[in-house]
Order: sequence, then C-alpha cells, then structure tokens
Amino acid sequence: MAGRNDPQGTQGTNRDIRDDFRAEIREFLGTRRARVTPEQAGLPLYGGERRRVTGLRREEVALLAGISSEYYTRLERGNATGVSESVIDGIAQALQLDEAERTHLLDLLRGAGTTRPPRRRPAQQRVRPSVQRVLDSMAGTPAFILSGRGDILAANHLGRALFSPLYADPARPPNNARFVFLSPHATEFFRHWDEVAGDTVAMLRAEAGRDLYDRRLTDLIGELSTRSEEFRHRWAAHNVRMHTTGIKLLHHPVVGDLDLPFETFPLPDGPSQFLLTYTPEPHSPTHDALNLLASWAATNDDTERPAPADDTQPTDSAETPD
Repeated sequence: MAGRNDPQGTQGTNRDIRDDFRAEIREFLGTRRARVTPEQAGLPLYGGERRRVTGLRREEVALLAGISSEYYTRLERGNATGVSESVIDGIAQALQLDEAERTHLLDLLRGAGTTRPPRRRPAQQRVRPSVQRVLDSMAGTPAFILSGRGDILAANHLGRALFSPLYADPARPPNNARFVFLSPHATEFFRHWDEVAGDTVAMLRAEAGRDLYDRRLTDLIGELSTRSEEFRHRWAAHNVRMHTTGIKLLHHPVVGDLDLPFETFPLPDGPSQFLLTYTPEPHSPTHDALNLLASWAATNDDTERPAPADDTQPTDSAETPD
C-alpha cells in the first residue's frame, strides 16, 4: 500500500486518486470472499464438483446478495458509483462481514467516489491542554490519547510509567505499531503478542480505509512493511477490527505481570483521536502492582512527556507545496 498510495509516487499527480481505493476494494472483497465456504453460506455442493476457489465464487456472492453477477463483479473491481444501502447490506450479509468490516467497506466505497486531491501535508494531531489536564487528574489510572495510527499523543504520569518500554525508543511520538513489530522487547512486554499484533494491523488497516492519503500513516505502513516480514504477512490479509474494550495482558519490567481491562473512547475534536484507559479490578494483584508502579514512577521520573507530534518531526520536502 505504501508505494501504491504515495501521492508523490512515480505516476505523479495525474493519476486518478480513486484507483487506490478501487484496488483496496478489490483486495478486501476478494479476501472476504475467499474465507467463506459454500457450506458456511448455506449453498449446496454437488457431488464431484471441482472448484478452483477455496471460498465463494463471485456469482455465488451475487446470488446471496440478491444482485446480478455482472453488477457484483463491477463492484469488486472498484466501480463503486451509486451503490445503494440495500446492496451494501446484501453483500455484507453474503460475505458475513462484522460491523468493523462493513464500516471499512463503506469507507472504501466512499473513497472510490471522491475526486478530492490528496493532502500534501499530514493532518495535525494536537491535544488540547484541557484534555491533558483530564489525563493528569486520573492519578490512579493509566490514561493515554492515541491517534488512529497508534501514536501516543499524550499520557498521564502513570501511563508513561506503564508504557516505559515504548518511551525507551527516542522517536517521538512513541508509536504502538512500531514497538509491536520492530522492538525486540515487544514479545516480552505483551504476554499475548500474537493477538496484539493482529489487533494492531487490523486497526491500522481500518484507519487506512478512512484516509489512504494520510502521509504519516502511509510512511508508517511503508516502514513496517519494509522492516517486518510478520507485518507484511498480516497486512496482506486485509483484516479490520474494532477493538474498544478488553483485557490487555502485559509483563512490565518493574512490577511483573499485569491483567489490565481497558476502554477506549473517541474524542470529538481531533481526527481519529481516542482516550485509552486501563482500570484494574479493585484489590486485585494488578491493582496492587499498579500502586507499586506509581510509587516507583514517583521516584524514577525519567519517563519524559511526549513532545507534540507535529513539532518533533522533521519537515519532509515531499509534503511542502510546490
């Protein structure tokens, strides 16, 4: 995606910007179709039939969705003009899409119909001082503001102590995806690393569907694709996911194992910004460990606040208007 979606790439600005969205639609629907078998879809299999595809054929998806095979084929090729809500509902049901996948498909269809030029400069990611004060007031709860690409834009004191392994990387702002796939400490810090890796890629894929021309996101995906074979493999699966609540299993280098329930809340102001909080069960071992971590952080104040994302990045000449 990184090379294909670079608005300053080899094809130049004359390339139809909708081509990238069309390619994403084709690949996304193709991977969703491949994972659903006729048996799962409730379609009969006739004896001796030899199938060249592991999942559904295009005509089978069309049959299940109640549309013509020709129409579905055009849609899978990225011709998204005038797609009705009922058609989207039919395709989502036929391909057994969950809410996150349906939303991703809608984002891609919307992008394929746009004619706006890609932004030359990345969208600014600023956290209002009042939001930072809210974080700081949550003294007993690790709390963060994250961007859609996984940047830690702001955190409170306990949050910085909890994610001290991420802050060990001198790059600012700290980035969760970069840590997961490029740091040798990630598999120790995340006790269920494989699950975290899958969720991280799925969230990046969903964010890319919202805006394929976010330069910082494109650069991050390009970096991870170049440096991590594990990331490349997972990215090619086109999985998307909403991961707003759950339990994160961490191993902190100071206080050991932590079982941390988390909640995320979208912020209305910034583009794709979320409040993330970790709230352990009262009187649990994790609660006691967080209290110990807070005491440690109070006497080891070497985890600096992240600098604002836009002020710490060097200016890229490709992002400067001609």
